[in-house]
Amino acid sequence: MNDYAFQQVGVGLRAPHLDLFTQFPQPQVGWLEIHSENFFIPHSPARQTLNTIATSFPISCHGIGLSLGSADPINIQHLAQLKALVDDIQPIAISDHLSWSSVNGQYFNDLLPVPYTDEALAVVCRKIQQVQDTLGRQLLLENPSSYLSFRQSTMTEWDFLSQVQRTTGCGLLLDLNNIYVSSFNHGFDCQTYLDAIDPAAVKEIHLAGFIVRQLEENEIWIDTHSRPVSEPVWQLYRDWVGRHGPVPTLIEWDLDIPPLPELLAEAEKARQILRSIQPETSHHVRQQA
Repeated sequence: MNDYAFQQVGVGLRAPHLDLFTQFPQPQVGWLEIHSENFFIPHSPARQTLNTIATSFPISCHGIGLSLGSADPINIQHLAQLKALVDDIQPIAISDHLSWSSVNGQYFNDLLPVPYTDEALAVVCRKIQQVQDTLGRQLLLENPSSYLSFRQSTMTEWDFLSQVQRTTGCGLLLDLNNIYVSSFNHGFDCQTYLDAIDPAAVKEIHLAGFIVRQLEENEIWIDTHSRPVSEPVWQLYRDWVGRHGPVPTLIEWDLDIPPLPELLAEAEKARQILRSIQPETSHHVRQQA
C-alpha cells in the first residue's frame, strides 16, 4: 500500500492476535511491534510463527529486560539472545526503556524508575553504548511512566533523557501516554517536557491508555495499556506531529486486549491525524532507525 500514513502506524503483536497475522486475507496494518523476550527461543512455536509473520509485515523489537538503569552489568546471555533475534528478524527498530529491573542478578517483574543523577547517567550511557556496539544498530530509548521520584535527583527526566541521547547517539521512543500520566503524578507540564526533546532524535511514538486509581486522599494515574488512547494524549500527538511531522507510531494495548478490529480502529485514528498534516511539514518526515 502506498498510503504513507498507513505505513507509519503499527500495533503491538500480542498473543491473542498472533495467529490472525498468518491468515489470509491478512489484517491491514503498517507494521507490528513484538516484546523481544517472548521470542528469544529460536525453534519455539512462537518464533516459528513470528518468522512467518515477518515475511509479510515489518517488525519492531521492543524489549523490557535490558535493565539499562541498573548498577548490574548487562546480562550477556540476554544481549546475545537479543542479537540472535535481531539478526534473524532484521527489525525496523530496536527499543528498550529508561528503567531498571535487576539488582545483584535478581529480576523484578516491573520497570522501575531511575534516579536522575550524574552517576546514573554514566551507567545508562555506558550500557546503551555496549548494547549498540553489540547489535551494530541504534537503540531507541523509551521515556518511562513513574509513580515516585528520588530526592537524590539533580536533573529533570527530560534533561536526563536528552543528555543520554546526545551522549550515546541513541534514538528516542517518545511515549506520549507516559508523559501525560507522569505529568499528573509528579505535577509537571507536558509541554515543558516536550519542548526539551530534540524532534530529530524521536524515531517512534507510542500511544496507549491508562487507568485512574483512587487512594485515600488523592488519586494516581497508572500506565496500564488497557484502555483506548485518551483524548488528551491524542491532542499531544496532534500537536507533536503537527509541529514536527509524521513519526512511526504504535498503538500499545497489553492488558484487557480487545478484538483485533477494535485495536485496528485505534490505529486508524492515528492515520487520520497523520493524513491531516499539511504538505509543508513533509520534509520533517523521519524513518525508523
